[in-house]
Amino acid sequence: MYAQMLCGLIMREEVLRVGAVFASGLLKAVRFLQVNWKQFAHDIETGTLNPKVTDPSVRECMSKILKPNPELAAFITKECSEENWECIITRIWPNTKYLDVIVTGAMAQYIPTLEYYSGGLPMACTMYASSECYFGLNLKPMCKPSEVSYTIMPNMAYFEFLPHDDSSAQDSSRDSPPRLVDLADLEVGKEYELIVTTYAGLCRYRVGDILRVTGFHNAAPQFRFIRRKNVLLSIDFDKTDESELQQAIENASVLLKEFNTSVVEYTSYADTKQIPGHYVIYWELFVKDAANAPTDEVLSQCCFQMEESLNVVYRQCRVADSIGPLEIRVVKNGTFEELMDYAISRGASINQYKVPRCVSFTPIMELLDSRVVSKHFSPALPHWTPERRR
Repeated sequence: MYAQMLCGLIMREEVLRVGAVFASGLLKAVRFLQVNWKQFAHDIETGTLNPKVTDPSVRECMSKILKPNPELAAFITKECSEENWECIITRIWPNTKYLDVIVTGAMAQYIPTLEYYSGGLPMACTMYASSECYFGLNLKPMCKPSEVSYTIMPNMAYFEFLPHDDSSAQDSSRDSPPRLVDLADLEVGKEYELIVTTYAGLCRYRVGDILRVTGFHNAAPQFRFIRRKNVLLSIDFDKTDESELQQAIENASVLLKEFNTSVVEYTSYADTKQIPGHYVIYWELFVKDAANAPTDEVLSQCCFQMEESLNVVYRQCRVADSIGPLEIRVVKNGTFEELMDYAISRGASINQYKVPRCVSFTPIMELLDSRVVSKHFSPALPHWTPERRR
């Protein structure tokens, strides 16, 4: 990361695109620049590489690129020392045409932050893939993130699909084998779980992604990523999945706009240590103006707005007092970077890492709780009206 960022700064006029696999990875790179810009400026001014970079091959390559450039060092110092980092990407890399980054599914929450740092550059979601294999391409890469559909590449693997609806969920609970659907038999508008058999040897592997078919390109189906399967919170009869949780957070975030504040990152867990149990949501906030930060009352209203956005079963359980008030715990800036570093230290790939939207692993819980700066609870019961039986 250090060497690559340094090269990007040295050749800033030649950079035409900035990106990472996932939006979260690109924001980590921006944060890395925020933390290390003084060292970068020093290296560029003196033409010497930071001694913390110890890999001999990296040092040898950088010695051919890195030459003293006081003018560039002064420019980086001027731009990065400012408190306002709006449009920092286009200020540092003025010829950047677009961001090459995935911002669909749960990554959509990063769009406002990326727009802030890039000055509204287009975001191209070019492909849909995983560590197992490539799945599809976006044939209209410059379309709006909300309009992205991926076209299946049938030569990448053998693709099958498990229908995802209430009836299939009930069938899967029985002993009968699941009914798989081939590429040619998919129906527009329906949701499926992706199953792959790969050249590398995986046989009918459940990727865990839920997709919705949006149309066809020739005979190849096109689909939209909806959410990860089995990412949910549950206390009683309630079940809250990833897409519903994401929507609730987006609705609550509207209350933060007048304070120039946004949710940088989040995760959740179902706290059942007390009776009744309740949802706990960890938020890391990006506050542009510390003097105008959201108040405790506003954050409590965010809790209430989230509850209002959740499904009818959750709201019924809240009214029946079988679920306690939803809680938001605001954590220090940089907490989710620490979470990522912890995952990487345990063998996770930096390119494939995504923040878990629901956590229960004790060391992760301890890390999050040790970084909490404030706690807020929903001040009232969400709206729920019992249906009358006829």
